[in-house]
Amino acid sequence: MKILAISGSLRSQSTNTVILREALKLAPTNVETVLFEGLADLPHFNPDLDTDTPPKAVQEFRALLKSSQALLVCSPEYIHGIPGSLKNAFDWIARSGELDGMPVGIINATPSMDGAGYAHEALKEVLKVLSNRLVPEAILIVSAVKTKIQNGQIVDSQLKNTLSEALKALTDATQQSK
Repeated sequence: MKILAISGSLRSQSTNTVILREALKLAPTNVETVLFEGLADLPHFNPDLDTDTPPKAVQEFRALLKSSQALLVCSPEYIHGIPGSLKNAFDWIARSGELDGMPVGIINATPSMDGAGYAHEALKEVLKVLSNRLVPEAILIVSAVKTKIQNGQIVDSQLKNTLSEALKALTDATQQSK
């Protein structure tokens, strides 16, 4: 089984990417995990380019999704929404169907105490349209994230436990859908 993870942030030291890297380490041992690092390489979505042979970066992204059995997305909130680069990635797969029926987990991380509620709801809405299966136990908001990460590692044991439970729920949902 393979879980693909996508960080909605392009920053090299993004807390969202740190959360995903650390979360993927907590996946069950029989699960292969892959962090998609090509978000910035995807061209702006253009329906004229969404043909039988879309741009190479799009082909690679779609192939990676097709070879995965579950998806985990971790995104910041930008101006009460999800980052444009993440939305762009989802635009590229809206018609091709790679997420049809796939179990999906969502994490929204924010430095604020009041959460990333707008981005969280926006991300859930975008993913609902893509016909996947959101796994409720793998949907999280991580508030005050900068207090939970130090030197590129999660130092908050409660967050580690929550992430571990979310990965297990995502894995279980994937096994149930076989």
